[in-house]
Amino acid sequence: MGLREVWRYRDLVMLFVRRDFVSTYKQTILGPIWFFVQPLLTTITYVVVFSGIANLDTGGVPPLAFYLAGVTIWNYFAQALTATSSVFTANAAIFGKVYFPRLTMPLSIVLSNLVRFGIQLGLFLVVWAYFTLTTEAIHPNSALLLTPLLVVLMGGLALGLGMIFSALTTKYRDLAMLLTFGVQLLMYATPVILPLSKLLSLPNPYRWFILANPLNPIVETFRYGFLGTGSFSWAYLGYSLVATVVILLLGTVVFNKVEKSFTDTV
Repeated sequence: MGLREVWRYRDLVMLFVRRDFVSTYKQTILGPIWFFVQPLLTTITYVVVFSGIANLDTGGVPPLAFYLAGVTIWNYFAQALTATSSVFTANAAIFGKVYFPRLTMPLSIVLSNLVRFGIQLGLFLVVWAYFTLTTEAIHPNSALLLTPLLVVLMGGLALGLGMIFSALTTKYRDLAMLLTFGVQLLMYATPVILPLSKLLSLPNPYRWFILANPLNPIVETFRYGFLGTGSFSWAYLGYSLVATVVILLLGTVVFNKVEKSFTDTV
């Protein structure tokens, strides 16, 4: 399935984006307020547990800003990946009755989560601006201009991995449950809670697993650009770019192959 055909159905993509965005909180009491409540509650929990009780070092940065930076960009990846991974099983009825480029569905999920990310990024910017103006612990730099690239890389990784898992779950339903658990474990191998320098201090073979994780340069660069803590490497970020392209291409090939016969197994 070519991108040209997906582009022809761009109005359908936007329709799916609106559907995903509205249906998620349509029958909830707080509605879109959950966009702010969820990352705040998660961040406060991390502040209490990891900074207050475990006394983990945040590099001199206020813990609220440190953890909220990691949570903000990580949530986009985790939510987009989890939702994309169930495209075939969740939409089997639609796929079996109506023709449209199947790639429009996972693409719309990544885009709808991008809207959520934009709202949560606004919350982070408010907190970031407060600490920037009231403390001297935060030192933003030009790396924050890379934020659009970082978001594209996060979205690309979520889309590619999501399409691969979506294809696999048509035959192996257990993978959907394992993925949810795996995403939680992956977070601890990503500098969301601990700085990358602390993760890289782990002994082998854990250190090599941390180095191989393409999410690490993205999260680390995001935090470095806004807070001035951590490290930045063009080479390491370039590795994330290459890994994203490879995973995205592989996911597209696998997804397009499975879509032709998935109705026989779902």
